[in-house]
Amino acid sequence: MGKTALTIELARHYGIPIINADSRQIYKELKIGTASPTEEQLSMAQHYFVGSKSIHDYYNASMYEQDVLALISSQTTTHGLHLLSGGSMMYIDAVCNGIDDIPTIRDDIREEMKRRYQEEGLEALCEDLRRLDPEHYEVVDRQNYRRVIHALEICYQTGRTYTSYRTQQRKPRPFRIVKIGLNREREELYDRINQRVGQMMQDGLLEEAKGLYPLRQLNALNTVGYKEMFDYMDGRWPLEEAVERMKGNTRRYARKQLTWFKRDPLVRWFHPDDKDEILKYISQYE
Repeated sequence: MGKTALTIELARHYGIPIINADSRQIYKELKIGTASPTEEQLSMAQHYFVGSKSIHDYYNASMYEQDVLALISSQTTTHGLHLLSGGSMMYIDAVCNGIDDIPTIRDDIREEMKRRYQEEGLEALCEDLRRLDPEHYEVVDRQNYRRVIHALEICYQTGRTYTSYRTQQRKPRPFRIVKIGLNREREELYDRINQRVGQMMQDGLLEEAKGLYPLRQLNALNTVGYKEMFDYMDGRWPLEEAVERMKGNTRRYARKQLTWFKRDPLVRWFHPDDKDEILKYISQYE
């Protein structure tokens, strides 16, 4: 059993819907490469935030926080439970703890920073950030162009530093949060990742990526699976090498997720097959 199958079983057991917390499954164009729930799986339990946006839409963790809180406040369920499922760290953190009220970037600012990145390069933008927000410059991953650009967008749009918006204060929530983490032995996990990538290829990931190739500059497509397929289409390496890189990058991302969530002492860890133990754990809070 995997996360999707377990989540559906929990949703059916409690008679409640599933609130998706995978930031890429939100996009309706990205079905195969994000292992989005199949039509059959979607029919087994009601899902929210699966295929609800287009890759052309601007969407972020702050907007997701607002949308999920509005959904929860509008719903009453038989057991008073809500089931949030996914692995996008920032999206889950936004719902559980809140996110700093950072302004939405205007289109003209975003386009200007994109142009500067293409023409001037990342090093020049890092130097600009050092001048405008030296405190954030010292802590930001300066190899991650998206984080550097976003900090500069805030600086130029607001006239304030990005640092000034990052209060990192936990926001109160009108509900109790029970956090469950799923993990497997590393060899088992990696084997399932390799199998899943192989299944994606059989299901038509390459064909899906070919249809999205003209839009590859969109942020939503800066995602494991699509990036490797685009690199293959660009002639950077053969298809077999692209698939192997996809497997390696997926394993790397899985390690990153585990590292992130294991820092949270409130997460209780289970093997995905331990449904009865998970139900027993949840029952303590009903």
